[in-house]
Amino acid sequence: MKSRVRSLKSEQMITISKQLFENKLMENLNLTKVNAPLFVAENSGLNDNLNGVERPVTFSLGGVSHEIVHSLAKWKRWYLGELKAQQGEGIVTDMKAIRADEELSTIHSHLVDQWDWEKVITKEERNTETLIAHGTAVYKALKATDKMVAKIKGRKSTLPETLAIIYTEELLGLYPDLSAKEREHAIAKQYGAVLLIGIGGQLSSGEAHDLRAPDYDDWTSKNSKGYFGLNADVIVWDDVRKKSLEISSMGVRVDELALLHQLELTGQQQRKDFPFHKALLNGELPYTIGGGIGQSRVVMFVNKIEEISAVQPIFAAY
Repeated sequence: MKSRVRSLKSEQMITISKQLFENKLMENLNLTKVNAPLFVAENSGLNDNLNGVERPVTFSLGGVSHEIVHSLAKWKRWYLGELKAQQGEGIVTDMKAIRADEELSTIHSHLVDQWDWEKVITKEERNTETLIAHGTAVYKALKATDKMVAKIKGRKSTLPETLAIIYTEELLGLYPDLSAKEREHAIAKQYGAVLLIGIGGQLSSGEAHDLRAPDYDDWTSKNSKGYFGLNADVIVWDDVRKKSLEISSMGVRVDELALLHQLELTGQQQRKDFPFHKALLNGELPYTIGGGIGQSRVVMFVNKIEEISAVQPIFAAY
């Protein structure tokens, strides 16, 4: 691994940036900080299976197979039920994951660090308006953090005042000859910050903008534009890398019907037998909205850092 220049001052700015963002996020979304597991039982159904092809890191405890988490998307919803949280109440945690099959880049490593958050909503709040309101709250936390870090460093924040709202089907219409990632670059450069709605469902091109697991985000229910998907990514223009940067993936979570439909579409009906999925189908879990926000990415963005290795722990070889 290539070594990066570090200093006590850079480590202090990493800590300050994380504290500023976390405080604003908790304030904007009414979240309580909780502790979270590093691993879950393989047969619990609680691990995030991402796109369905990534291998979790596994090991045995007492003869039972366990997995290092990929994310806490489903665990948070289950835990809110355990906490008997009420409408409008939510949690956030520091999530550390190992993704062995991650394709490494300036913004990806095998270590994933996120603020994983989740909040209870009513069934009636499972709509686009709720999604946009929470996506905007995440963006406001980022903008406030960027302004404060910019002030410390003697520069100005370049983030726009408002978060542009666009749907993946609209984005396809604007740039039909570009790839999905190229479309993100183009729209982020145009607006500076975008909430891109509808990730995982099939577009008019016959392809999805990106893949999503079938058992947390709802990517098949119709949204207010008549397109499919009650989930979104918060994307900003990264002027250091001259590309778009995904800060957060989030969404209204599946209800019973959406879960069954998405399991069928992805050929994963066997997951209905996992404890988490049984509880959801039996109406034992709250309706929620939630997401993950990259900690290293927030630090990179507000401090104008190009390489993720400059903000994550370095390993030393002796």
